[in-house]
Amino acid sequence: MGTISTYLDAIEGVDRAALERVYAIARDVVPEAEEGTSYGMPALMYRGKGLISTVQARKFLSLYPFSGKVVAANRDVLASFEVTSGSVHYSVEHQLPDVALRRIVRGRKAEIDASISRH
Repeated sequence: MGTISTYLDAIEGVDRAALERVYAIARDVVPEAEEGTSYGMPALMYRGKGLISTVQARKFLSLYPFSGKVVAANRDVLASFEVTSGSVHYSVEHQLPDVALRRIVRGRKAEIDASISRH
């Protein structure tokens, strides 16, 4: 899929705007994040690890914070969304609230920082 910019260039309409919004919020929370690829998906990378990815699926948009722990820790703000062990499904009509996105990104950043400081 390539980097975020390349990926978004191939998406049109309201889905693209919804995906761009997620990346913009994540960049606001972690301005030092860089575009890259994680698990074959376009992603924001932080300290060499996947911070967050959001992509278009056939029936919904998916958010991947690359951490089941981060998803589980935020179930309270994700109660109205379909959640798997590692992703959150949303749509243009039912977007993730800013507060939820910021909490997820901050949680993943903290997880990455903790894993690197242990080494």
